[in-house]
Amino acid sequence: MSASVPGDYVIRSIHADEWPAVKELRLRALRDPLAHLAYLDTYDEAVARPDSFWRERAARSAEGGSGARQFVAEGPGGLWLGTLAVLVEEAGSEDWAGFPVERRQGHVVGVFVRPEWRGSGLSKALFAAGLDWAWASGLERVRLIVHPDNARAQGAYRKAGFVPSGRTVPLAGGPGDHELEFVLER
Repeated sequence: MSASVPGDYVIRSIHADEWPAVKELRLRALRDPLAHLAYLDTYDEAVARPDSFWRERAARSAEGGSGARQFVAEGPGGLWLGTLAVLVEEAGSEDWAGFPVERRQGHVVGVFVRPEWRGSGLSKALFAAGLDWAWASGLERVRLIVHPDNARAQGAYRKAGFVPSGRTVPLAGGPGDHELEFVLER
């Protein structure tokens, strides 16, 4: 089957017992040449984490939970081709960067598609599943954070309907280190 043929994969929520596959795909994502722009952790940090971390991570975002949901594109033979997760941020709380959350919203994280599947429509299908879940969960908007130098990701996010909000999020590491918030309103 060709990687560019839609329908060669199924988009679905992960199950808690699939933590080994969650770990494998995350480690693969952290080896991507742009991982330093796309993720807040590193391969070395992630590979050193105990299995209990991966079990908990999968359980928190598995089918049936309400605070987060991780989606995967499962290809022929069960190979996971890509993923994204939507975290619920409750109004009145603070987000991971310490900013107040004004409305109940989703935060897309952990977006990754295997290189051989990029450009196949798989990202769009993953975003559609994540957004469907967000809207069905009563979220008012969905956002994500992207590095200004990560043009590839910005292009994919724009294709999924996200637009820059104008808000920047500072990152630890010194002056000028920041990311851009992109949003999609319901």
